[in-house]
Amino acid sequence: MSNKKGMFSWFSKKPEQETEEQIEARAQESSDVEEVSAVVNEDLEKAKQLAAYREAEKLAAQAAADLAAEEQATSIKAEEIAVAEEAVEQQTAQETNNNQAVLSSEQKEAEQLGFFARFVQKLKRTRLNFGNGLFSLFKGKKIDDDLFEELEEQLIIADIGVETTTRIIENLVEHADRAQLKDAEVLYDLLKKDLSNILLEVEQPLVIDETKKPYVILMVGVNGVGKTTTIGKLAKKFQNEGKSVMLAAGDTFRAAAVEQLQVWGERNNIPVIAQQTGADSASVLFDAMDAATARGIDVLIADTAGRLQNKDHLMGELAKVVRIMRKKDETAPHEIMLTIDAGTGQNAISQVKLFHEAVGLTGVTFTKLDGTAKGGIIFSIADQFKLPIRYIGVGEGIDDLREFNANEFTEALFSKDNDADQDESNQ
Repeated sequence: MSNKKGMFSWFSKKPEQETEEQIEARAQESSDVEEVSAVVNEDLEKAKQLAAYREAEKLAAQAAADLAAEEQATSIKAEEIAVAEEAVEQQTAQETNNNQAVLSSEQKEAEQLGFFARFVQKLKRTRLNFGNGLFSLFKGKKIDDDLFEELEEQLIIADIGVETTTRIIENLVEHADRAQLKDAEVLYDLLKKDLSNILLEVEQPLVIDETKKPYVILMVGVNGVGKTTTIGKLAKKFQNEGKSVMLAAGDTFRAAAVEQLQVWGERNNIPVIAQQTGADSASVLFDAMDAATARGIDVLIADTAGRLQNKDHLMGELAKVVRIMRKKDETAPHEIMLTIDAGTGQNAISQVKLFHEAVGLTGVTFTKLDGTAKGGIIFSIADQFKLPIRYIGVGEGIDDLREFNANEFTEALFSKDNDADQDESNQ
């Protein structure tokens, strides 16, 4: 039998059995490969995560940069808007202020015009008789002796008085001759200016000296001139100016006078120092000065009994009051104000003369100018005595006691009736 093997004999050959060591080695090799593969996969995963994290960081940084740029742009825009808004606000505020200033000026002017028109109306009786009467006297006339005689008569009738009238006429005659005037209406303007100049010399509103505390005002005058009412109005005026005020009821002869003063005090919360009827007036005013000093009062207004200027003993009592007050304060009273009824006429000249001689007047107030058809006495007293005119009364209201203004008074007095009516109709 032959030993030669066929070609397919290899296929039929059985594999040799693996040893146990080979199997373990191959298993270990497989395990190592798997472990290496796991490590590689883990590293790859970490690399991916790192790449993703870095990409996220990059995106976040870019987003932050974009946001910052946007915020900066927004901030710049906001600043620009704020600046623009501020500019608009400033312009609007300026325009508003300008408009308010114009409106305030217009309102003030309108109020002044309205107030003047009411003032003119208050002086209607005096104006119709005095201002309009004088204008009609000059209108269409020629300048001659007859005109001057008529003017002289008119001025005297208006209570300007002989002495003042004579001086005015002489002045007008001199002007007419020097300027060779022919037009009487030009002479009317000269008369108006001359009368205004008389009043300008005595235009001195009362000014409270704040270094005098209390500043003492002694009110004097004859009966029935409106002295106590004037005291009440003055008290309210000073109170409205922020001053503390006290009243002293020095008219101890009339219970009604004390009661009237107390009513003014209660109405305006102003203290009133008073004693029983018949008490010594000087004693009341001395006590009032003590009380005003103790309370730190700014202004003390002292009433006195009305008295006829031709009663020597009564004027002597008034002089005693002043002496007693000066024992308390050698500078007091700081104002001695005579109240005059503008309708009194030439008797007012005597009042001023005798009161001035008795106590030394420092000021004059004219009342009831709304109730007289004359009123020329104000020019006469101003011309003769040169005493400061403090106030004028043209009605019962608080605002009807006005600080004296020479130009305003003259303009109102000489205002033509149709002009005044037109002003009034515009209110």
